[in-house]
Amino acid sequence: MLAVAHIPLASSGSFLITPNVGLMVWTIVVFAISLVILRRAVFPQIGKALDARAKGIEGDIDAAADLRKEADQVLEEYRERLKEARAQSEEIVQRARQAAETHESEAKEHGRELLAEAAKRAEREIEAATKRALEDIRREVADLTIMATEKVTRKALTDADQKRLVEEALGELDFSSLSGGQN
Repeated sequence: MLAVAHIPLASSGSFLITPNVGLMVWTIVVFAISLVILRRAVFPQIGKALDARAKGIEGDIDAAADLRKEADQVLEEYRERLKEARAQSEEIVQRARQAAETHESEAKEHGRELLAEAAKRAEREIEAATKRALEDIRREVADLTIMATEKVTRKALTDADQKRLVEEALGELDFSSLSGGQN
């Protein structure tokens, strides 16, 4: 048979697997001391850091909420100003339309007045020209009547005879068709 060499367990690393009461006690003692040190020195610092971080996050959240409220207020103010600006622009456009309509109606009325005045003026001028023409015709008729009478009678007429003959000749003529119904 072969002789098996006896290798100590400590060198093979199996001492961690086999229970050893002494090692277990020291492990528990070191763990408890480490836990006490951690509880007294490290955990409060970690807790303080976590609390400060939580407060910082809460502060940031509150600041973000406040900023959100301010942004909403600014947005609402902007919307109100935009509504006011639109209302003002609509009012300005409406006033401009009204002014244009008023100006247009005033211009039309002024044009009508000028046209009516020009028509009246033209009517007066036509009437005056017609009267002048009728007077000219009457004078011509009177002169022709006097000349014809003098030639027929071969004598000069007196003023009374001339007046009577002219009135008779003019009475026989119809000037109403020439004057458009006026005498």
